Amino acid sequence: MSRVGTAVTTVALPLTALAAARASSFEVGAVAAAGYAAWAVVGLPAGVLVGRLPLRGTQVAMDLVRAVALASVPVAWWFASVTVAQLVVVALVVGVASVVFDVGNATMLPFLVDKEELTARNSLTSGAEAVTTLAGPSLGGALVQAVGAAVAIVVDVVSYLISALLLWNVPRPPKVVADAGAVKASVRASIREGWHFLIREPVQRANLWIATSMNFICGALMALTPLFLVRTLGLGAAWVGAMMAAEGLGSLLGASLTPRLTRRIGTGRALVVASVALPVGYALMPLAGRGWAAGVFALGNAAFAGTVVVASIVTRTYRQIATPTELLPRVMATVRFVSWGVIPVGALAAGAVASWYGPRAALWWTAAATLAVPAVVLTSPIRARRDIAEG
Repeated sequence: MSRVGTAVTTVALPLTALAAARASSFEVGAVAAAGYAAWAVVGLPAGVLVGRLPLRGTQVAMDLVRAVALASVPVAWWFASVTVAQLVVVALVVGVASVVFDVGNATMLPFLVDKEELTARNSLTSGAEAVTTLAGPSLGGALVQAVGAAVAIVVDVVSYLISALLLWNVPRPPKVVADAGAVKASVRASIREGWHFLIREPVQRANLWIATSMNFICGALMALTPLFLVRTLGLGAAWVGAMMAAEGLGSLLGASLTPRLTRRIGTGRALVVASVALPVGYALMPLAGRGWAAGVFALGNAAFAGTVVVASIVTRTYRQIATPTELLPRVMATVRFVSWGVIPVGALAAGAVASWYGPRAALWWTAAATLAVPAVVLTSPIRARRDIAEG
């Protein structure tokens, strides 16, 4: 439920910045970046926090915080006082709450299913997210067209309230940290232990840099998509939503194929295939033109998203299987801190390039950056393994 609303806001918030706040290209990038800048602020402590608080209650609280923050946007719109500064603050508050929420989500799954089911369950989770990503932007574009960008955000507010209600009825998982020494340890020492475990193991380390490279690119694409579609291709809000929904279609396809692909060729080889295909899909987007040629953007967006999902499922499942239970929240938080921390960097960098040279040139610049993903995979131990957990 919350992801349907989030997908609507993905369309509505940058369009609110463009329409209600008259934001520049760089300011749109700043709004996109603010939501993920929270990982740089609280990403590492979030892993310790999640390990010491009740998972279910913490997630409910984070849903309520996000609902209140987003509700301020339509209120400000009503009084004709929407500013870029407000949108940046709202995105930052929602981002901080999402940091804690997402670390809890990633930590909870291994408590609910057996290790043998994790790949299938992660695929199912990604598939469910892909369905909302597919439907949400189309809904968001239609709502923005009908009632305006700021009012459309009300859908996200309601979705967080429904999510909080549903989560309250989820079975209560056990607290992650049971060891008294771990509970008493300082936050810095707890963070350091998770970081050392992650960075010293070659496959875990490679997976970290894979996620970091992909998220830098995703941050850039997040900032460039509304700029490119509106200002370069001249599309209306409804078509912007439809083009962004192609990401959900690609993600759904990638999530559906991942269990079958990993069974047939192995998780290691699946990761190699996805990493090599990723730059090819992305390179289609800057080739898009006006009219029917805009469909090339949707095709590239779908292909890129599908390869990202395959790589994400494989690396996330390995992390959940190979990490000791007591370290899992801290390892997950560290990965998110590093890999999601570059999302605002990618968004701001892409916004700056778009301001200087235009959105299409910025897309080509980011396309060159996608080559980092296969470079990391092919220079790691993963390239020689059928299954990523071998060795």
